[in-house]
Amino acid sequence: MTDQVMAAIDGSQFSEGVCDYAAWASLALGAPLTFLHVVDNHPQTAEADLSGNIGLGSREHLLEELATLDEQRAKVAQEQGRLMLKAARERAVEDGVSEPATRQRNGTLVETLEELESEIRLLVMGKRGETAHQASEHLGSNLERVVRTLHRPILMVPPMEPNSFKRPEKVMIAFDGSKTTRKGVEMLARSPLFNGIPCHVVIVGAETGDNRSQLDWALSTLRDAGHEAEGAIRAGEVEEALRAYQNEHGIDLLVMGAYGHSRIRHLLVGSTTTGMLRKASVPVLLLR
Repeated sequence: MTDQVMAAIDGSQFSEGVCDYAAWASLALGAPLTFLHVVDNHPQTAEADLSGNIGLGSREHLLEELATLDEQRAKVAQEQGRLMLKAARERAVEDGVSEPATRQRNGTLVETLEELESEIRLLVMGKRGETAHQASEHLGSNLERVVRTLHRPILMVPPMEPNSFKRPEKVMIAFDGSKTTRKGVEMLARSPLFNGIPCHVVIVGAETGDNRSQLDWALSTLRDAGHEAEGAIRAGEVEEALRAYQNEHGIDLLVMGAYGHSRIRHLLVGSTTTGMLRKASVPVLLLR
């Protein structure tokens, strides 16, 4: 099955929001929806490897016991995943998706998504996974690795209150004139995902002839495709200016190039940098 919306879910607080936004995207795009759960059977980094430290009793017997525990843990993880996928499917059906599919894989999320990339039209995933640090401004390592690896649009969902989903009503694209964000404007213009949703285009920089020309091109592209569009050029630091515009205009979905602004590029590479994704209070569609 190609050109599907794929939603990566786990046991984290993000999964309900991922389900709801994936269902919305599937319906808006007229694309099949698949929920994916990946069981990573690698030992957690916090768990010590005891195989080389057994000095009492029968080493072979204790190793067998550890192997049995690993097998039991894997079976529990598989069953937990099956139940999560069942719940996600039922939620999507309630949201109006007729036949959502489910897939469970063993391995790592990044490797699995790389293998399935040709089938994905849009990936929906949470800001962090269930094993990530829970502080609100941390990005999960899976998200950072997936953004680097996958050449597909990625809709990142922040934490949400239960049952608080609402269809996006205003979308903003952070535009810098780069090839990626120009492709993003063209994608936004033709994609049914944004039909009927007012679009805001924001350039952070000086009021120059070049920036004005870039903004005019973006607005014309959107308006020619039938979108209601408005734009602005804002001076200042990139993240602060974008967040201020978002708050002023009630933006509830943000679109940006994963490697557009240099500061945003650093955001995705650095482990401690704060920025738009780390402080995102609305979903962010990352373009590659």
